[in-house]
Amino acid sequence: MIADQLDAVTSRQIASASLRTFMRLPVAQRASVILMDVLGCSLQEVCEVMDFSLPAVKAALHRGRTQLRALADEPDDAPRPNLSEADRARLDAYVAHFNARDFDAIRAMISDDVRLELVNKTRLNGKAEVSRYFGNYSKASDWHLAPGLVEGHPAILVFDPNEQSGPPKYFMLLDWSADKVATIRDFRHAPYVIESAEYVV
Repeated sequence: MIADQLDAVTSRQIASASLRTFMRLPVAQRASVILMDVLGCSLQEVCEVMDFSLPAVKAALHRGRTQLRALADEPDDAPRPNLSEADRARLDAYVAHFNARDFDAIRAMISDDVRLELVNKTRLNGKAEVSRYFGNYSKASDWHLAPGLVEGHPAILVFDPNEQSGPPKYFMLLDWSADKVATIRDFRHAPYVIESAEYVV
């Protein structure tokens, strides 16, 4: 009974956690908790989606749940992460080059082993593969980028160029390593995520 009660409490905490809270978890922990506890996947399915071993998924799941419980006890007005001037300058440069369709300049900003997740669509690894992703954007005209925050985290908000005063359609997240873009997460094919998120332009 006690175990069931504890599981129920944990389940309620996970279900009520905001995107802001989930975004504070490391990627593996965040993914494993969302897949298992929010989307209801089995351990085997989580292993397949994440391409992790069973022990690695179990470890990430345990740490993620523990961290979520700790974060749930923090006040909502806890300090949010801020961009350093250097990070802000890099993000602004990325957005400016993207909007100018200067994808050669963008390619110069990404690392050789860059990893990209086009959420709900595909994953690409390495500069050659990710370069095709920019090629697809060069053929589209339904986007305009702006730096901003999503749930308090630095992000790139993507707007309809014909309705830039309206809400963003989706967003992108970048991680940097040694002044190069190391990972890109693009939610173009998961627009529902921004619908329930808190964002600031």
